[in-house]
Amino acid sequence: MIPGFDKIIEERIRKAQEEGEFDDLPGEGKPLNLDELNGVAEDLRLAYKILKNADCKPPELEIHEEIRRTEDLLHGMGDTRKKVRLIKKLNYLIMKLNTMRQSSPGFEVPQMYESKMIDRLADGNEGKKTN
Repeated sequence: MIPGFDKIIEERIRKAQEEGEFDDLPGEGKPLNLDELNGVAEDLRLAYKILKNADCKPPELEIHEEIRRTEDLLHGMGDTRKKVRLIKKLNYLIMKLNTMRQSSPGFEVPQMYESKMIDRLADGNEGKKTN
C-alpha cells in the first residue's frame, strides 16, 4: 500500500466511528458469514474447494503467510545479528511476493530497510548484550 495511505484510512475510519456512522448496521451483534468462496465465481467454487481440502494454497498466499511468521519471529528476537538476517529474509520474501503480483509499484508491499531497522533495534536494546 502507498506509505501514509494506511494512516489516512485509519483516521477516516476512526472519525466515522466517533460520529456513529457504524451504529445500527444490518447484522450488528450477529456473527459474520465468512464463507471464503463467497466472492469466487460460481464455476470456480468446486475447484477452489477441492484445492482447499487438499491443503493446497496459492504460492502468493504461502509467501504471505511466511512473511507474517518471519515478522512474528523478528518482533520477539533480541539478538541484533539474527534480526539483520531475518530482515534480509523478510525483504527477499516481500520482493518475491511483489514480483509475483505483477501490479503497479504503488501497490507493492514496502520492504524493511536494514539501516533504519538496525538503528531502531539498537535504540531498543541499549544496555542489553547482543551476540
